[in-house]
Amino acid sequence: MILINTLKVHASKALALLGAAMFLSCATSKEIVYFQDEALTEDNQVSLHSAIIYKPNDLLFISIGGDKDAVAPFNLPAISYSTSSLAANGELKMPTYLVDNNGNIEYPVLGTLTLGGLTREQATMYLKNKISEYVKDPIVNIRLINFTVTVLGEVNNPGSFTVEDERISLTEALGLAGDLTIHGKRENVFLIRETDGKKQYTKIDLTSVNALSSPSYYLQQNDVLYIEPNKAKIRSASYNENNGIIISAVATLATIAAIFLAN
Repeated sequence: MILINTLKVHASKALALLGAAMFLSCATSKEIVYFQDEALTEDNQVSLHSAIIYKPNDLLFISIGGDKDAVAPFNLPAISYSTSSLAANGELKMPTYLVDNNGNIEYPVLGTLTLGGLTREQATMYLKNKISEYVKDPIVNIRLINFTVTVLGEVNNPGSFTVEDERISLTEALGLAGDLTIHGKRENVFLIRETDGKKQYTKIDLTSVNALSSPSYYLQQNDVLYIEPNKAKIRSASYNENNGIIISAVATLATIAAIFLAN
């Protein structure tokens, strides 16, 4: 009788342990989902633009065409560099201009120019007017060479991607990231954008065709897309190899417990 009572006590504990194991194996959205505590208000909603707007830390390649001798002072020479001291020939690298925190670049002959806050067309016209004081009919070409978007969360290939053509859509960015996994929430794509030093946010529903005509469809440099995991992914997040062994062992004890408790 003492043995049976002892087994009943251990059986009851086994049932309790099984319940606890099942409970602990379920993660919650608060443990998994990014950016969940930020309410979307009018103040932090993304300011949406289809055109590129130059910002601090942008790297710009600028070339001036026209009369070769006349435009020479406005074009920095290409830089030759090598990653190895044994290399016979260096690689040519085109010079770039860094937009500083005040939106300025330092340009030959013209000095300090403010390009931050301008679109490509505005900056091109601005430079053309400046250089026209020295050169007749200059041809101005500006290219942003560090246009980068980041895709995080439930995609097959998360990371940061540099875009060469200065224009990328939401669907193209997701394509670079290998598309959403089966666990990604299509109706809740989170877009983060920095405008005038402030982080702004919006959410996009990929299950709606309206996403294709949304003003947020075309991304800006340094935009971040986050794909939230669905409930199935969250529930499985804390599951590991040992959980199966633990649950199996506890289930065995629970079976024994049920036999003794029935007597």
